[in-house]
Amino acid sequence: MESNGLIYLITDRDNLNEAFKKVRRNKGAAGVDAKGIEATRHYLKENKEKITRQIQTG
Repeated sequence: MESNGLIYLITDRDNLNEAFKKVRRNKGAAGVDAKGIEATRHYLKENKEKITRQIQTG
């Protein structure tokens, strides 16, 4: 599989949702932006297309 295909698998909606659920289940800590899990959830919900596109296009 070419690396581009892997990026699309990683950024697949179901894969990203599962990853977020695991972080929440593990009570993920705030990152360098100091956003908690709920603030991050809201940010991702509002910006998911933009973020995914940026990842996919490098």
